[in-house]
Amino acid sequence: MRKIYFQVIAFIVPVVVLLSVESCKKGGFLAPTTTSNLTETTVFRDSSNTEYFLANIYSQIGFPVNVTRFGNGGLDVASDESEVGNTNISLASDWATGTINAGIVSDDAFSTCYNNIRAVNQLLKNIHNTPVSAFTKSQIISEARFLRAYYYFILLEHYGGVPLIGDTLYTYTDHIPVKRSNFSDCVNYIVSECNAAALALPSVQTGLGYGRASRGSCMALISRTLLYAASPLFNGTTLASGSLASIIGYPTADANRWKLAEDAAGQLISSESYSLNIDNSTPGKGFQSLFPMRYNTEYILPLMRPTGNWDLEGVWDPPSRSGSGGGFPYQEIVDAFPMSNGKAITDPTSGYDPNNPYANRDPRMGYSIIHDQTSLIIRLGTGFSPVNIYLGTYNGIAAGSDAVYTGTPTGYYTNKMLDPNAASTDALHNTSRCLPIFRYAEILLNYAEAANEFEGPTSNVYNAVEQIRMRAGLNPYQLPTGLSKDQMRDVIRNERQIELAFEGHRFWDVRRWMIADQTENQEMTGMEITRTNTTASYKRFNVRKHNFRKAMYLWPIPQGELAKSTDLVQNPGY
Repeated sequence: MRKIYFQVIAFIVPVVVLLSVESCKKGGFLAPTTTSNLTETTVFRDSSNTEYFLANIYSQIGFPVNVTRFGNGGLDVASDESEVGNTNISLASDWATGTINAGIVSDDAFSTCYNNIRAVNQLLKNIHNTPVSAFTKSQIISEARFLRAYYYFILLEHYGGVPLIGDTLYTYTDHIPVKRSNFSDCVNYIVSECNAAALALPSVQTGLGYGRASRGSCMALISRTLLYAASPLFNGTTLASGSLASIIGYPTADANRWKLAEDAAGQLISSESYSLNIDNSTPGKGFQSLFPMRYNTEYILPLMRPTGNWDLEGVWDPPSRSGSGGGFPYQEIVDAFPMSNGKAITDPTSGYDPNNPYANRDPRMGYSIIHDQTSLIIRLGTGFSPVNIYLGTYNGIAAGSDAVYTGTPTGYYTNKMLDPNAASTDALHNTSRCLPIFRYAEILLNYAEAANEFEGPTSNVYNAVEQIRMRAGLNPYQLPTGLSKDQMRDVIRNERQIELAFEGHRFWDVRRWMIADQTENQEMTGMEITRTNTTASYKRFNVRKHNFRKAMYLWPIPQGELAKSTDLVQNPGY
């Protein structure tokens, strides 16, 4: 693997970082290379080295949703989705318990984003020296501008308004301004950069370009940015007053921001460049089969992974498959999945049976959650066998390493995006799976939410949601007619919770909706199953009390960054 060692100045003080190229499919965008030390001159006067430099910037786009971001868990275990595996070492525990503060918070968002923003500026400054065609040069420039906008969005969702540095490339001796820009300026910058980048990019990337930014990627980033900007957290923010209010959001609410978000998602939908992955062979098969696919029509921007990987299996598989098991889904996310008829399990007409709780459920539940008796591939062997999470004895088999309290603190493991034919650390059973940064289902839900908030539950809102429910295998998939705006809002929020579960959305969704003081401020539970031969009993039990403070709607700026300049102001409540 080739590694470009290059001086990259961090946002406030200079540091030297190692930007590594992550290899992907042979001959593809991220290709294996050899190791070498390079200077700025040799990088940008060589077309291959310039491509590697751009690949370095791509290589970290997935860090916000990395399932081991906090060491032994990602955003799922910092929210109401999952329990963290080891509560003694993870920052996720600080989010769950409400003890997060500027002194202990991870600085990965701040440092990674600004390092890559500076790398983009470095590339843009020097690209004119690279001996490539004008067309190739325009592609590189446009991809780089998209990536810069993407890293700014990551900063925005974490902190609100952040310092915008434009195309400026600061040196060690320069005074680097650190005053935070207004939230509106950051949103406008992200949108304008995406619009500019989209002009030179193809609608979709195929072949060797798969994994690079496309026009669709630009439109998806605009859609997500404007949806966040229209949401209650930022649209008429109540977290701060005075000048800080305009930094962390829009001080005055404007319903027309929902219209902007609706139009952005609608534009991508109407381009017809992407579609849901459909497989009607069995209910919900299109949903499950999407994620093991390396190439598909639904991924607008994939996070490229090496062929023959088992990244997720190593984290989420139960001990019997050599996984570490965490994070461990809570009962609350299990309960969020409806029955196969689309009715909530709390509906007395749904057919839900608490003595057989996994029967006749939304197929996405089984494809997202490993529960007792879920069948998984046998590691280093052939065939499939059930995961035994029960206590007691079943079919003559006593509880083993996967059991509740032994392998899992909640009675569940995560199944989302796992390849059914892959197992952890098993060269015989691996996958060519990539991971979604943006996918079409999110855009449909973005549209439905924004349109419903702006104009109520129109037929277009119904259609967007029902496309996802139909692909999920619900029967009937149609929603009840005559839903109110509030009722449709509840439907859309539930669909986001289950369709996008464990993909890094839930942590941000409950914040931008300003409901985290409810969802993140409750006793989280698990399920204990006891079997005596053919008899099974189910008992909900307490796992952890989550605590939430108002300050936690935003991340604190790391204390180490604040200490470098008095011009960088902290978010409220920290």
